[in-house]
Amino acid sequence: MARHASALKRARQNEARRLRNRMTKTRLKNVAKAVRQELSSPNPESAQAKLKQAQSLLDKAAKKGTLHKRTAARKISRLARLVNRRKAA
Repeated sequence: MARHASALKRARQNEARRLRNRMTKTRLKNVAKAVRQELSSPNPESAQAKLKQAQSLLDKAAKKGTLHKRTAARKISRLARLVNRRKAA
């Protein structure tokens, strides 16, 4: 374990960031899962609403550095593609 005050502070900061990032990533996984579940519902507009929410959360995560911006863009693109295929069918 760290002994210097600066190293102790860095350890505290890292732990707080790790927990914050983990919470954000879990929320992203759950919202993506919700979009996929809405695809099986008879109402395609509900999936569109969930997609909009997921898109917002993914963009915020990328902005804050939890996810890389291209990773967020890829996830948004894949979810949008699923929703659009569902609407077209």
